Amino acid sequence: MTILFLFVALFLLMFIGVPIAISLGLAGSMTILLFSPDSVRSLAIKLFETSEHYTLLAIPFFLLAGAFMTTGGVARRLIDFANACVGHIRGGLAISAVLACMLFAALSGSSPATVAAVGSIAIAGMVRSGYPQAFGAGIVCNAGTLGILIPPSIVMVVYAAATETSVGKLFMAGVVPGLLLGFVLMVAIYIIAVKKNLPALPRASFREWLTAARKAIWGLLLMVIILGGIYSGMFTPTEAAAMAAVYSAFIALFVYKDMSFREVPKVLLESGKLSIMLMFIIANAMLFAHVLTTEQIPQTITAWVMEAGLQPWMFLLVVNIVLLVAGAFMEPSAVILILAPILFPIAMHLGIDPIHLGIIMVVNMEIGLITPPVGLNLFVTSAVTGMPVTAVIRAAMPWLLLLLGFLVLITYVPAISLVLPNMLGMT
Repeated sequence: MTILFLFVALFLLMFIGVPIAISLGLAGSMTILLFSPDSVRSLAIKLFETSEHYTLLAIPFFLLAGAFMTTGGVARRLIDFANACVGHIRGGLAISAVLACMLFAALSGSSPATVAAVGSIAIAGMVRSGYPQAFGAGIVCNAGTLGILIPPSIVMVVYAAATETSVGKLFMAGVVPGLLLGFVLMVAIYIIAVKKNLPALPRASFREWLTAARKAIWGLLLMVIILGGIYSGMFTPTEAAAMAAVYSAFIALFVYKDMSFREVPKVLLESGKLSIMLMFIIANAMLFAHVLTTEQIPQTITAWVMEAGLQPWMFLLVVNIVLLVAGAFMEPSAVILILAPILFPIAMHLGIDPIHLGIIMVVNMEIGLITPPVGLNLFVTSAVTGMPVTAVIRAAMPWLLLLLGFLVLITYVPAISLVLPNMLGMT
């Protein structure tokens, strides 16, 4: 009865238009009031504990770093560098847009930020060179999802906080899948470009490549600082996020000088708004997870699964279906925080690696970002191109099939996700 009331209350509140964060908090509070001997004061204590969660401190710092990178012209230099590397290949501008998304993803940790930063420049460049606008929009909308798969990833930080898994292991596990997905998208673009005879840029000379690399190097160094610092043991992921924020502000203001000091308060305000919105969702989702734990709902569901005799591959199929449906209607962090506490214990009983489960959930959230009606990347792409959302959806759908095939591969070949952590002795 408790399980039924909790989820019916949650979805009913969301259905009538109550914001998801408030829906999570209200559903949890009503369940405690009506069905639990636990005191409502425990919710206030849990809310306070959430504010002290050290891992979650990484989120506002990564958002701030992404804001400085987006505003400070780093994306333009990364696109120039990507063009110098692969622009001469048939369909090279589109391939370089994917490469730029991969590079920017390794700086921002956010998919919408990646689409906004790269798409606003790359799509316009493709259209000027003779590419159909819908083709460019579909590519950037899908490639932008790499923002939550290639480390650092805000969604991975949220999963780590919800399941008490190592952020460092998750970051390392996302490298190979992220590179693989980027490569798959590039190959698909090349095949289409050859068939449609899409244009290519003149081959960049070594001097031009060197100039583009020199201009982009300060942005590229941020990847070394974040990942190198974490895996060398120099600092924790949270400290790495703080370093990223300071470094990105320094290069935007003093190295590239694309941003004036007058613009800094606006950047701080915008990243602050995003942080508050996301942390409010996380805090209420933590309350929801607290109710799940208090009422032993995950344990009950785990017992049902065990009695049903589900095999690991069947369970993972169910997980993917549930996550794909949830991702179409909710923000990725909220989906992770609601479902991870339920799915995690079952996965552990079935012998599924928690890092592998994390990557599966992240890839599902990637697909959710380009799935209507709530796919954030669709709306960001519409904003940067001026195309109607319906046109962006049509442009993105053919590429979505690639992502679904990639999801199947990641789900049933765990070695792709675990090869790097295993090589480094992290699992």
